[in-house]
Amino acid sequence: MTDISKSMRAIEISTPGGPEVLKITERPTPIIRENEVLLAIKAAGVNRPDVLQRMGMYPPPPGATDIPGLEAAGVVAAIGKNVSDINVGDKICALLPGGGYADFATVDAGSCLPVPTGFTFEQAAALPETVFTVWANMIDDGDLKAGETLLVHGGTSGIGAMAIAMAKAFGAKVIATAGSDEKCQAALNLGADATYNYRDAPWDKEIADNGGADVVLDMTGGDFVARNISCLNHGGRHVSIAFLRGAEAKINILPIMQKRLRLSGSTMKARALSEKARLARDIEKQVWPHLESGKMAVTIDKIFPLEQASEAHKHMESGAHVGKIILKTR
Repeated sequence: MTDISKSMRAIEISTPGGPEVLKITERPTPIIRENEVLLAIKAAGVNRPDVLQRMGMYPPPPGATDIPGLEAAGVVAAIGKNVSDINVGDKICALLPGGGYADFATVDAGSCLPVPTGFTFEQAAALPETVFTVWANMIDDGDLKAGETLLVHGGTSGIGAMAIAMAKAFGAKVIATAGSDEKCQAALNLGADATYNYRDAPWDKEIADNGGADVVLDMTGGDFVARNISCLNHGGRHVSIAFLRGAEAKINILPIMQKRLRLSGSTMKARALSEKARLARDIEKQVWPHLESGKMAVTIDKIFPLEQASEAHKHMESGAHVGKIILKTR
C-alpha cells in the first residue's frame, strides 16, 4: 500500500521561457474523480510537447493540470468508485493530459495500461506518449501494412525510435532521416533499413528513385511536406504530427490527385477520453505482446532525477539524445 500524503513534489512552469523556468515546488496531492486512478509515479517521460508547453506555445487542455508531463509509470495508490478493472497496487503506465512531473497524478482509467512483463518503471514510462502517438498515426490512421515502406523523420527521437521498432515488428520496411551521420548510424542500429542525413542528402529524390514510401510519419512540416509528397507511392499516406520546420507548407496539389494520396494529421493531448481508451485497448492487444516477447524494444537515452527537470529539457533541446529522456521520481 502506497502512503498518500496531502502534498507532493511537482515541477511547475514558473513563467513561460527556457529550461530554467522549471522549478520544483510543493502542490496538493490531486483528488481522484469517480472514473480515475491515483498513480504514485515512479518515472515519467519527457516529450517535445512538454518543451512547447514550457515555452507557452502548447497550453494544457481545459480542466487539466498545469504541471507538465504526458506519460508516467508507477503504482496505483487509489481508485475511483467506478473503476473496476484496475486495483490498488497494480503496476501501470498511463497517457496523461498533464501532471507527470510529480509524485502523484490522476488519470482516467481508460488511459492506463499494465506495465509490460519484464519492464522497469523507467522503461514503461517511455511508452505511453510514443506508443499512443505512433500507433494512432502510423497504424490506425496511416494504415501501414506488412511489406510497405515507412518514411519517418527524426529517426533517433523518442517518436522516431518507437516508429522504427513498431513498423519493423509489424513487417514493414523503414527509411529514416536524421541530422548527422552519427545519428543516421544510430537509426540503423535501431533497426531502420536505410537512412539519410537530411542536411546534405537529396533524400526525397533518392527515396523516389529507390522504391518510394507508402506512409510518411512527419514531424517536420514546412518545406519537407512537398518533398515528402514527391517520394510517396501511389495511394500513399502522409500523416503530420508536428511541424518543427514550420506550420505552413507550400505544396503542389497535382501529385496528390495523380497518385491518390491522403494527407492527414492529429494531436494526442486533446483527444476524447473515449478515443484514448479505444486506442489503449488496441495497443494492449496488438503492441504489448511484441514488447513482452522482445520483438520491440524501448530505447532510453538518459534518466534524470525529478528535481533536474530543467537539465532534462536542456538535453532534449540540444538534440543529442537517441530515444527517450526519463525523469525518475522515486
